[in-house]
Amino acid sequence: MTPFGEAVRKLRLRKGVSQKQMAEALNVTPAYLSALEHGKRGLPTFDLLQRIAGYFNIIWDEAEELFLLARFSDPRVVVDTSGLPPEYTAFVNHLAGKIRGLDAATIRELSQVLENAGKTG
Repeated sequence: MTPFGEAVRKLRLRKGVSQKQMAEALNVTPAYLSALEHGKRGLPTFDLLQRIAGYFNIIWDEAEELFLLARFSDPRVVVDTSGLPPEYTAFVNHLAGKIRGLDAATIRELSQVLENAGKTG
């Protein structure tokens, strides 16, 4: 499941609707909505994101957070290292090969490193 899929599921459960009900309201198939929630589909279109926000009648800040989650929830990431030094390409490929074996604590550590990258002390 992706962060976006998890957020949509929570919103759906909070509203008390099934995937089928939500899919009908958004004019998508229940199978598509299920795949989106489970991270088996790529990013939804901006139009669908707006329809989801409208369906849940969420305020602007919450909608903006949902849109940001969608941006960071593509399960099939492509990293373009063209023009970068070779060690960057090697690092990304090494990470791709090891990502499934990393535990949650390591992911949090790496996320913190990325969050702090470029910040001056």
